[in-house]
Amino acid sequence: MIEYRNKNVQTENWGKQKYTFAWNKQEKLLKSIIEIKKHNRSSKKSIKTPNYLIFLEHQPVYTIGKSGDQHNLLIDKSILSKKGVDFVKSNRGGDITFHGPGQLVVYPILDLENFFTDIHKYLRKLEDIIIQTLNDFGIKGQRSPGETGVWLDVGTPFSRKICAMGIRASRWVTMHGFALNINTDLNYFDNIIPCGIKGKGVTSMQKEIGKQIPFEEVVSKIKFYFGNIFEAKLTD
Repeated sequence: MIEYRNKNVQTENWGKQKYTFAWNKQEKLLKSIIEIKKHNRSSKKSIKTPNYLIFLEHQPVYTIGKSGDQHNLLIDKSILSKKGVDFVKSNRGGDITFHGPGQLVVYPILDLENFFTDIHKYLRKLEDIIIQTLNDFGIKGQRSPGETGVWLDVGTPFSRKICAMGIRASRWVTMHGFALNINTDLNYFDNIIPCGIKGKGVTSMQKEIGKQIPFEEVVSKIKFYFGNIFEAKLTD
């Protein structure tokens, strides 16, 4: 019911973490929110469900989504382990991507019933946050028809991806999210067909601007635009 909607969002910084560690923490938060929703369906007194916005970096890892094609990994897994890079089959949407140092990963764990119940709208709003954030740094981010995420120079031979997205939702509670290349070592993407899309490149804010970008500046922008676009109040 609308009177029980909670548009407060708690922000957390998890630092640098292994993908599986952060995945397990997300699952616990998601399940705790679902338990509250189950309680509300059987109780006369409803409890507001919490929302979280998680910021972190991952230790080097290739992850592949539920419908991903493992042929998009172009390097033998045994070589990956020698290089200290993990490979994880995830329960998010999307194909294969890379996470690692210099890349900002953001996991919104939201009860969408606090906002709206439309997954496509949710993804478009996440894209809007990134597009507006990039604009503040003089980078023109765009959508690419039929391809989730944020791109540059769409419709040209130089089209390249700067932000990948992959989510999961259960009972309208979201997990996973998006990964924005800030100062990422783009050489890691040479070992995969990113997101399973052939013939298109990957870029970073650092590559586009020509200098390293402070993470704190990008985090601050994302928080600001998240609050505006979701009409939410963010708290630390």
